[in-house]
Amino acid sequence: MKQSVENVLVLQGGGSLGAFACGVMKAFAKKDIKFDIISGTSIGAINGAIIAASKGDNPSEDLENFWLELAESSIKIIPDFYTLDYDRKNNAMAVVKSPSASLNSTLFGVPKFFIPRWFRPVIDFNEFPQDWTYLYDNTPLAQTIEKYVDFKRLSPGSLLADQDNIPNTIRLVVTAANVLTAEPIVFDSGKIQINIKHLLASTGYPQYGFPWVEAQKNVFGWDGALLSNSPIREVLEASPSVNKHVFMIENYPRKIERLPANMTEVQSRAKDIMFCDKTSSLIKLSKFINKQVDLIERLYDALHQCEHSHLTTDQMGEIEKSYDLLVKRHGAKILSVTRIIRKSPERPYSQQNADFSVDTIKQIIKEGEHNAMEELKSFKFKEQEQPDAEPGI
Repeated sequence: MKQSVENVLVLQGGGSLGAFACGVMKAFAKKDIKFDIISGTSIGAINGAIIAASKGDNPSEDLENFWLELAESSIKIIPDFYTLDYDRKNNAMAVVKSPSASLNSTLFGVPKFFIPRWFRPVIDFNEFPQDWTYLYDNTPLAQTIEKYVDFKRLSPGSLLADQDNIPNTIRLVVTAANVLTAEPIVFDSGKIQINIKHLLASTGYPQYGFPWVEAQKNVFGWDGALLSNSPIREVLEASPSVNKHVFMIENYPRKIERLPANMTEVQSRAKDIMFCDKTSSLIKLSKFINKQVDLIERLYDALHQCEHSHLTTDQMGEIEKSYDLLVKRHGAKILSVTRIIRKSPERPYSQQNADFSVDTIKQIIKEGEHNAMEELKSFKFKEQEQPDAEPGI
């Protein structure tokens, strides 16, 4: 039985590192690769919303404008630091630049993204700092997002091309973490109208001082990266019957070439490990289930080709029901997984995901496009069978 195939894009969180996806999208546009479903969490959810419902109908251009607008609003009060450090490769001392952009964003915010509470124009004198549950107000991000996202296209009704002249759109799956239950929350544009609250809930990372958001009545969401930074399982649950080509954009590298050289690099690597993709076991399990589905299909076909008059009508009915449930409704196969991974910089530091300076954002976008073009050089869709070894594993 041949099923239709859909392209799935999985977008990780990562603060300013999310600009990497912008560069990757530029490469996808050049290769004319389009998507049916996008899943994302944290900044990946924002990227996904812009890609899925671009107001200008040009996702890569709108995404780049969004990132440059954030970067151009960043504040540059504290200058970069320069120190002498020992260059082990050249066996000599070298001047090393220590970027201050992360410190600037921590103290002064990024006005088009978030502002510190101590700079908020309205102060609640009934609430003391020791009672604060967050440090940064990210509502400015809502105004920035609305410039680039047509939210009418993030709803079940948008799947009907003739309804209110709304074109067909990509299905968006956004994930968050339930503050009260520690359970995952899934906002699926195939089932509900996704709005700005859902996106802000997905970006509310508490360790970075962002607030939870009441995305729905009595549903309080924090950043989905608290549970998983690569929301592929949610896509398989949302669309369990259609075979898939999966593209994963990874902001945090799983593998590095050398051990960390100092405490700064140790903290950076620890963050990589916390937020890097951990779905390899899920994908391997999916491949194992695919083999079981193939066996069920062969047995089912064989049953209909041989004499089975000894089976009662009720027994055949139960077999037909089970086949429909296991194969037709939940038999989707992952045909391929393409990973586009941001490389670890030469001198990693733990706060690089808070560096929103224009130069850094442009460099990350450039790296995303370059890495994607390299990965896609010899890319070909394989719809008939699943590869024995997943690319990148």
